[in-house]
Amino acid sequence: MCQDTNVSSRHDECVILYHTMSIFKEYDIRGIYGTELTEALAYDIGRAVATFLACKRVAVGRDVRPHSEPLFKALARGLTEAGCDVMDLGYCSTPESYFGNATLECDAGVMITASHNAKEYNGFKLSRAHAVPISGATGIKEIGALCETKAFSPTAATPGKIIPCDVSAAYRAHVQKLAKLARPIHIAADFANGMGISEARAFEGLPITMDTLYGDFDGSFPNHEGNPLHHETLRDLQAMMRHGRYDFGVAFDGDADRAGFLDEHGVIIPMDLVTALMAQEILATCPGGTVFYDLRSSQAVKEAIVAAGGRPMMSRVGHAFIKQQMRDHDAVFAGELSGHYYFRDNFTTESAAMAVITLANLISRSEKPLSELVRPLRRYVASGEINTALPDRAHANAVMDTLRKRYGALGALIELDGLSVEFPDGWLNVRCSNTEPLIRLNLEATTEAVMIQRRDEILAVIRSLGV
Repeated sequence: MCQDTNVSSRHDECVILYHTMSIFKEYDIRGIYGTELTEALAYDIGRAVATFLACKRVAVGRDVRPHSEPLFKALARGLTEAGCDVMDLGYCSTPESYFGNATLECDAGVMITASHNAKEYNGFKLSRAHAVPISGATGIKEIGALCETKAFSPTAATPGKIIPCDVSAAYRAHVQKLAKLARPIHIAADFANGMGISEARAFEGLPITMDTLYGDFDGSFPNHEGNPLHHETLRDLQAMMRHGRYDFGVAFDGDADRAGFLDEHGVIIPMDLVTALMAQEILATCPGGTVFYDLRSSQAVKEAIVAAGGRPMMSRVGHAFIKQQMRDHDAVFAGELSGHYYFRDNFTTESAAMAVITLANLISRSEKPLSELVRPLRRYVASGEINTALPDRAHANAVMDTLRKRYGALGALIELDGLSVEFPDGWLNVRCSNTEPLIRLNLEATTEAVMIQRRDEILAVIRSLGV
């Protein structure tokens, strides 16, 4: 309700972004408030977005960091002076902001958040109409250049308006279309004082009950960072689950576009295996559908998709790439190792609430607890992601060339994102971070001995060439 108030198929060799001090990054704009990201720059970003997209109607949401409000005011001033109407979504989760962009017929969207980063950070996630993301390759660099040159379109003769819009009820109704619960579900949830509190309002009226941790908004994040990828942030949730009876646990990241899951015993479920579980549930109603899994995922994910009658497709890492691949192939679902879960029925964007409901649907109909549903998927041994800092692109390219020559003839070579090799007894992927001067190794094998041997061999190559 609103009130008017006045990508390529092969990754370029190994592109490491060494300008990490710049706040105009590969997937968003992000920096320390007051020094790297100021209100003056937020105003310029508003003008630059309006200039670059020639937009007239922009959905803007924000998280509860103390500086999100002044950044909103500055950004909105830049947009309205350019003639854009700002559909003010207020405090909301990132999935809610995408929903507002797509359903309010906007030309663009901005979510003011620094996701899981510490309290001193803030930033902007940008999208075009229909919540199509803007990445470094599709506009962030150009917007940064406009902010530097101040080559903005002229100030509008008639400024735009700021129009408060509450999309929470519409988002709740939208998300709940997915619900098919056969019995009530009881979960443990850690909101980390962030926007998961807003996201979880989508469960109101469903037979989902929650015991919660850190359920008060606090943009200083006094208890722990909102990043379920870091297992230490899940300890409090695990402790709570040891003293209760739950179907599963969920931990939201700071802006609630990611979620981490725990089984009924509080055991952490690898996020790629969650993708496999959810894919099975979604394919039950979308037989033959295409499901993307990121190239760091266990082989068990691909096998589960096939077993459920789906068409598995490997994706690059990064939400902008995955969303484009989903649109290109009309995919019904995608999951990323970082805990992003993407739904075709949600404009190919993330929804932590839809992820929770999908898992709840599955468990509600099963005679088995979640731990037993996951157990068959835990049949391979993974290394986890191992990062190595490299001094420059030349060293990174030397690593990739050496690994290509050494391992390329031993298995199927895939160069979708960095270098992947599929062996009869496992796989490896080496890729460069899109945001940091790091080279990342992931590998998996049928036995721990093979995994360790191959891991140590590859790390020795990386580290010998990285000095």
